[in-house]
Amino acid sequence: MHYIMTFVWSFLLVAMLNYVAGSIGGNAFDFMAGVTVSIVLAILVLIITTIIPDESPADV
Repeated sequence: MHYIMTFVWSFLLVAMLNYVAGSIGGNAFDFMAGVTVSIVLAILVLIITTIIPDESPADV
């Protein structure tokens, strides 16, 4: 479920950014470019979450 929701949120945020930036720049909305970037973003986020440890550092 964690992986699915990561993709859903990345897709929604990238699609929104793609639409707004395209509208400001006067470009057409490209759905497949948004899907590609959202997949890359979701994979990047999942990699970062596996690298960062879950436990907090010990108090010295």
